[in-house]
Amino acid sequence: MNSHTGQKYSLGDLVTRFGGELLGDASIQIRQVASLERAGLEHICFFSDVRYRSQLQNTSAGAIILGRKERNETALPRIICDNPYAYFAKVSSLLNPEPATMPGIHPLAVVDDSATIDSSASIGAFVVVGKNVKVGVGTVIGPGCHIGDNVSIGDDARLYASIVVYHDCLIGDRVILHSGVVIGADGFGFANDEGRWVKIPQIGRVLIGNDVEIGANTTIDRGALEDTVIEDGVKLDNLIMVAHNVRIGAHSAMAGCVGIAGSAKIGNRCTVGGAGMILGHLEIVDGVNVSAGTLITKSITKPGTYTSAMPFSKHQDWLKNAAHLRHMDKIVEKIRALEQKINELERKKS
Repeated sequence: MNSHTGQKYSLGDLVTRFGGELLGDASIQIRQVASLERAGLEHICFFSDVRYRSQLQNTSAGAIILGRKERNETALPRIICDNPYAYFAKVSSLLNPEPATMPGIHPLAVVDDSATIDSSASIGAFVVVGKNVKVGVGTVIGPGCHIGDNVSIGDDARLYASIVVYHDCLIGDRVILHSGVVIGADGFGFANDEGRWVKIPQIGRVLIGNDVEIGANTTIDRGALEDTVIEDGVKLDNLIMVAHNVRIGAHSAMAGCVGIAGSAKIGNRCTVGGAGMILGHLEIVDGVNVSAGTLITKSITKPGTYTSAMPFSKHQDWLKNAAHLRHMDKIVEKIRALEQKINELERKKS
């Protein structure tokens, strides 16, 4: 845990910035966030789950962020709000700002003369910037990135080290790309010609909206004909695969190792748990939550939570259950035959 950020804020300052109801001494100084277990007098924590009540009762934190229903769970100085976790995130961002970067182009960067780089942007060592690239106000491109021809990157974006953005892709404002991300590689498009694979040129682009964050080593393929689109506010974890022509709606979020096959359309405010898989050419409406490890094999037309993963069990038990599943058709036939016999017997009795 970072023990010191340099800047302190009083509880009164936090409430002035982020709202909420303050109970206790407004002058208490906060220098960092922390867990309930490890907090000290200059730390602030959040509490939203009664399972951690014992930790709350024993914490040494200087202040707590709580929901309205939990306002009386502690006598410590506290901020009462509607969403403690989101409030905590805002406070943490305030106390832990991104390190300052110096504007300018590193002498070891290679930037094409036709590129337009805002004077406030920062281009790191060994970055390669192609023809007609545009880089906006305050954007930071870390060491070793490769920015292809005709790419446009908006304002206040941050590209960490060793990212590749292929030609013609568009990236919006305040986008965060973590190391190893690849934007705009060719989609997996091949036609079978008498047993041999013929490559289909991928002539679309990748369009990324504003306030998107993409985790390390995630790949987003360019469209085959139309564009692959990641709308505003989308959050993608590490090691996610987004295939060609996919569209992910605004403010959706996906955990690590999710795979989305080509031309799938995902609505707004959807979530996909870790290792969830979505087959190609499907459509998922707004407000769908896909559980971890779930395979989506058909379109989803109603919002809600969907789960297909079997719960884990001891291996021998799993083998028995798997054997039953293999014979499910025969079991269903036997049940139908038994139902038919029961119905016949009931008719004879009547």
